[in-house]
Amino acid sequence: MDADIHSPMKGILLKVLSVVVFLCMSTSIKAAGSDIATGQITFYRSAFAMVPILGYLAFRGQLRDAFKTTDIAGHLGRGFVGILAMSSGFYGLVHLPLPEAIAIGYAMPLLAVAFAAFFLGEVVRLYRWSAVIIGLVGVLIITWPRLTLFEQGGFGETEALGAAAVLLSATFGATAMVLVRKLVQTERTHTIVLYFSLSASVFSLATLPFGWATMSWTSFLLLMVAGFCGGVAQILLTESYRHADMSTIAPFEYTSIVLGIVIGYFLFGDVPTATMLAGTAIVVGAGIFIIFRERRLGLERKGARKHMTPQG
Repeated sequence: MDADIHSPMKGILLKVLSVVVFLCMSTSIKAAGSDIATGQITFYRSAFAMVPILGYLAFRGQLRDAFKTTDIAGHLGRGFVGILAMSSGFYGLVHLPLPEAIAIGYAMPLLAVAFAAFFLGEVVRLYRWSAVIIGLVGVLIITWPRLTLFEQGGFGETEALGAAAVLLSATFGATAMVLVRKLVQTERTHTIVLYFSLSASVFSLATLPFGWATMSWTSFLLLMVAGFCGGVAQILLTESYRHADMSTIAPFEYTSIVLGIVIGYFLFGDVPTATMLAGTAIVVGAGIFIIFRERRLGLERKGARKHMTPQG
């Protein structure tokens, strides 16, 4: 463990900076326009993210080692699921108000808890199951006005499809988190980050024959900025974990909804509804409860190990 683990304020600052830069990425993608194919958006997001990531690894002297892996199939599987999550998330992002897209995306860590229990055999007790269920109710409250399934036109409406796409993205994203938990048992963090960007670029490039839009220079530059911001944000996020425990910095992810509301209002004229705010409050509350519950369980496990005999 690095000595810098005792610098929680630095970790929190880096986490908040990563949230801001990720929001710059999302804003750039949304501003680029809704007529650009999601596979095209995903390619630029992944390819241009490689620039800061490769530079960062070279600076740390980790570039050569980052390419060494014993589980290329695992990286490809994580990349494929990750690209599905990104593509569906970007579709929802360009067809929904920015704050709603962010808030619905908060379903991902809730689903990850459930998936970890089902697929990894992790023990999830009543408190966390209750938080997951309550949080998903909050997501339902946010999405219900969009998913007008029983009205004429219903699911064919653009915003309804956008909401469904973000929910699908959260599902794929939670699956990717499960795959990453398996990868970290044998692979280094920088190797996982590098191979995800590489595989995502290749997989998304395969959508080229299905029709990419002819972009203006403005849209091209916006997507280039989005990709670069995505890479920088990933670096900032990785560095934040070097300076503080995950349970310390994770709650600051929810600063994105405040910033998202401000950006959405001033740049895109998105006005949050009472339903959206109420649902978001429920989701955020459930998410923070899970984070602090994980922290408490972690401290209890650490204390139990400390008091074990050598034979224990």
